[in-house]
Amino acid sequence: MIGSAESYVALRLLGEGPEDGEDNAVARGRKWILDHGGVLGIPSWGKFWLTVLGVYEWSGCNPLPPELWLLPRMVCIHPGKMIALARLIYLPMSYLYGKRFVGPITDLVQSLRQELYNEPYHEINWSKARNTVAKEDLYFPHPLVQDMIWGFLYHVAEPILKLWPFSMLREKALKVAIEHVHYEDAVSNYLSVASQEKILSMLGRWVEDPNSEAFKYHLARIPDFFWIAEDGAKCQGVGSQTWDVALAIQAILSCGLNEEYGPTLRKAHEYLKGSQIRENHPGNFTQMYRHICKGGWTFNMGDQGWIVSDCSAEALKAALLLSKISPKLVGEKMNPDKFYDAVNILLSYQSSDGSISGWEPQRAYRWLEYLNPTEFLADTITERDYVECTSSVIQTLVLFRKLYPNHRKKEIDNCISKAISYIKNVQNPDGSWFGRWGICYTYATWFGVEALVACGRTYNNSHLLRKACEFLLSKQLPDGGWGESYLSSQNEVYTNLEGNRSTVFNTALALLGLIAAGQAERDQTPIHSGIRLLINSQMDDGDFPQQEVNGVYMKNGVLNFATYRNIFTIWALGEYRRRVLFA
Repeated sequence: MIGSAESYVALRLLGEGPEDGEDNAVARGRKWILDHGGVLGIPSWGKFWLTVLGVYEWSGCNPLPPELWLLPRMVCIHPGKMIALARLIYLPMSYLYGKRFVGPITDLVQSLRQELYNEPYHEINWSKARNTVAKEDLYFPHPLVQDMIWGFLYHVAEPILKLWPFSMLREKALKVAIEHVHYEDAVSNYLSVASQEKILSMLGRWVEDPNSEAFKYHLARIPDFFWIAEDGAKCQGVGSQTWDVALAIQAILSCGLNEEYGPTLRKAHEYLKGSQIRENHPGNFTQMYRHICKGGWTFNMGDQGWIVSDCSAEALKAALLLSKISPKLVGEKMNPDKFYDAVNILLSYQSSDGSISGWEPQRAYRWLEYLNPTEFLADTITERDYVECTSSVIQTLVLFRKLYPNHRKKEIDNCISKAISYIKNVQNPDGSWFGRWGICYTYATWFGVEALVACGRTYNNSHLLRKACEFLLSKQLPDGGWGESYLSSQNEVYTNLEGNRSTVFNTALALLGLIAAGQAERDQTPIHSGIRLLINSQMDDGDFPQQEVNGVYMKNGVLNFATYRNIFTIWALGEYRRRVLFA
């Protein structure tokens, strides 16, 4: 419903008519929406956007009280403890909710009010609509305790907060909320942590002052999110420039083609050096719920300032690998102090169970996920443990320790030991690992294997590696490849693509895992079969085909990394050439 309704509204805003023939996308979309109960069933985020537009009512939304930002920081439900991706959505949302902002009610808005509901707009029971969600969107139903909290806020707290002197509290809360938005805009150069958060912050700044310089700065950064893909223009969620560069460097190095691609490696090296964050955020950043960032790398570019643990780890690993190559070929290596700053960041992300979190250290209790209001996603409220991030940090620290054995040796050893224990503890009985970013089991299993291999001699992980191989081999398809669906993440059960189709991305990941885990020493046949599929998939121009989506976030949100089809395929071919053919 949320995809259909928002696409429908977007097309109408762009000038498409509501009834341009039965074959028209708009007409067919409207029919689907009405056949499935109308937009009363859109999830909470959709309710918010339709309300801002004027096509829904604030009284049909569950409260987003900005007063929560006034709570003492030690309170367990303080929104500052939320994962960054959610915190910076609900921060400007709470400001706009507190303002009860609604755009101009134009003729088009009036028309949409008639087009998108199965009953007259003025007769809708908005209180009941608060918790109405179409079954197609209901991945995470509200637990009873959450609906009780919403009911209390809606029927008791909100009416009280409208009365004087409690209304003064709302004014104070709105001021605090927008001050946090100001800070986030400034330190992220008006990019925020991702595109949805940026749009919400931009709207909040416009509502505060439509003529402000801040709103103009926001407009100037919109093009950073646009790009042209094979099938048209896109608005990307975050951008993955640094992540792609770090992985591409490792893929090229795996092929042993340093001399042939020296200029490419030099440019990539310069990008890494230039995009490392040099200083922590200004002011009292901890009061703004921000973590240290000096020495880290972002997912996309330094401008944005939102470092991520695995991006920092993979960028540092790539820089360390390049530091071992002649500077005449790849440029001068980074100053060791910059390496030390990066290591400091990585150590700071470790949790008590040994895992490494993603955007920030874990701050909140896991039970807060029961308060997740985002019905179509899960794991949205609290920072999580990640096999992928933990593995990246293990691999990087092991390499760093070899090159700089005397720097914080005890702390690094302790971090690696705790992290590898976490990796071993979360391996599934079938030998796989469950991932939270890539297409799930194949992606995470490769990361799990690489972590064990990095520490193999010290921790005697051969039996765990053998289990991982058995898992990967059990999922190989008759054509020699692998093809995992994003539904694996939704259902937490390995799921093949419809029709048991293979993709170059999943095949490359499985091959990397098998090669690293030592499958070639037992039986090379399955590896040869997978490599054959990769070779036969290459197109005449050298590219590999864009196939299925290849990433997932928050269990039910799909991502696509356009470069993965080449990076991981090249990487797998390079490892095969180096460690199987010419071993």
